[in-house]
Amino acid sequence: MQQHDHQPLTDFIEYSHEQMIERASEFLTTSQRRHTIRSFSDRSVPKEIIQTCIKAAATAPSGANHQPWHFVAINSSDIKKQIREAAEKLERSFYQGRAGEEWLDALKPLGTDASKPYLEHAPWLIAIFSQKKGGINTDDKNTNYYVHESVGIATGFLIQALHRAGLATLTHTPKPMSFLTDICGRDKDNERPYMLLIAGYPSDDATVPNHALVKKSLDEVATFI
Repeated sequence: MQQHDHQPLTDFIEYSHEQMIERASEFLTTSQRRHTIRSFSDRSVPKEIIQTCIKAAATAPSGANHQPWHFVAINSSDIKKQIREAAEKLERSFYQGRAGEEWLDALKPLGTDASKPYLEHAPWLIAIFSQKKGGINTDDKNTNYYVHESVGIATGFLIQALHRAGLATLTHTPKPMSFLTDICGRDKDNERPYMLLIAGYPSDDATVPNHALVKKSLDEVATFI
């Protein structure tokens, strides 16, 4: 029988039921304060904060623990400008008909359009890439498994980490996103852009669409059997 190396679980913390309810409720309240915004301040955010949040994202579970992700944190004004120009070019074609009427109708309550000034204005953009091959070691070339699921979980960790650190975020997924591979200098044969995450402080005039505040009830999103 094949042997597997393990070590005792020593850092799990058990709480009383009362503490568990309190902590769960606190996290719910914190999560309810997380909003997607589209107006960012240009106030600087220390690199250390972004680094720590990415470290938290990288603790996410992944298929075979291959950790099939790479985060490119962008603070350079020149690179942010390149990304904005490329993204807005795609977005113009999207809003001019490529999306289709049903999709555009779904977006109307959010008030979005092809203009993406936050891509230059926000202090940080984080381009998230998924990797087809890799492994536990950086130079491994094994097949990665459950890539989409793994990178999605890590992205969720990152969004929450940034929120808990005191920053606002916006998920941005222009299609296609291949321009991010070129601008960020990533391996186009192995990596695929997964998402562009904007992070920073909200501007003084930042708003949240009423439409975005409508959340489904527990009965609508969960079943207990």
